[in-house]
Amino acid sequence: MATNENLPPNVIKQLAKELKNLDETPPEGIKVGVNDDDFSTIYADIEGPAGTPYENGVFRMKLILTHDFPHSPPKGYFLTRIFHPNIASNGEICVNALKKDWNPSLGLRHVLMVVRCLLIEPFPESALNEQAGKMLLDNYDEYARHARLYTSIHAKPKTKLKTGVISESTTALNVGQTNTSPCNVDQKTAISGVTPLQQPSPLAPTANIVKGGNSLDQPPAPGSTADSAVSGSAAPPSVTLKKEAGLHKLPADKKKIDARKKSLKRL
Repeated sequence: MATNENLPPNVIKQLAKELKNLDETPPEGIKVGVNDDDFSTIYADIEGPAGTPYENGVFRMKLILTHDFPHSPPKGYFLTRIFHPNIASNGEICVNALKKDWNPSLGLRHVLMVVRCLLIEPFPESALNEQAGKMLLDNYDEYARHARLYTSIHAKPKTKLKTGVISESTTALNVGQTNTSPCNVDQKTAISGVTPLQQPSPLAPTANIVKGGNSLDQPPAPGSTADSAVSGSAAPPSVTLKKEAGLHKLPADKKKIDARKKSLKRL
């Protein structure tokens, strides 16, 4: 999972949505990937446009997002060596979209498309590679020969960007998902609403226990019925007490009746 320590949470959320969109519907000739170790570094493989000296080449670049992104533009670098007026020998990209024309509302898709268009139409007037810029203005054929040579040698990346990396990263960021605590009950319990029975401890007595608290090896308690033992429902304590009290009252009532009969006989 990416660390994302340099970016605020709201920026990460918006960025994750945009990266997922780029992965699902990529721009023509551009494939995007995310660095697993740092989500603020975006990689892209750009196919050389047809009809240019960069045709049939694949150029890897990266965009580095600073802590104040999107208020400040990302920094763009080519990782693949390329002979181009607007790309320095260290890979730095000179394009207005990443400098004076930057706007926080511009997304990564716009930036990547501008960079690819730069391969179609260079701007030698603002060259970082002065040799390439001068050669483009003075002798286009010589410039194109140099660019094709660089492309044939360097623009063949040995490793491709991993597929599915963006989806995994955005999932780790919980985009469009609800957080679930591992302390919650499992899904089946939540759906049924029934709490699982607790398994007896291996250290507990090995008596055969049934519902109602009676052992199968013991007779039912006095006052209980066989139906109560089978169904597992015991009579409430208050009812049992009332029954017992009623049994104690019966002998006393009988004595009173017998005494009344003797009195009547005397009369």
